[in-house]
Amino acid sequence: MAELMKNIKKSKVLTLKDEISYADGQVVSKTLIQNDAVSETLFAFEKGEEISTHESGGDAFVICLDGVGLITVDGVDYELTEGQSIVMPAKHPHAVKGKERFKMLLVVVF
Repeated sequence: MAELMKNIKKSKVLTLKDEISYADGQVVSKTLIQNDAVSETLFAFEKGEEISTHESGGDAFVICLDGVGLITVDGVDYELTEGQSIVMPAKHPHAVKGKERFKMLLVVVF
């Protein structure tokens, strides 16, 4: 049987924002879970870096772990700061940008 979670220590208290690092001029991602039902990925955006407009087959739950992010859903901008979250509905155009440096946990439920 394949391991359900990867790239993360088990049976240990973690601070998720410390599990991924910023990189100059990049969007860094670290997959934690990827299967037919759910995907969990940590992201670190440098200021101004982005994932351009796209759609997902599942509802995408974004949790801001650090910094300030700009989430665009159906052409409407939402600013997220640490501790805030938003759901980007399935099959709706959305984009994510680091308004400042920005770390997030993305949970997509299919």
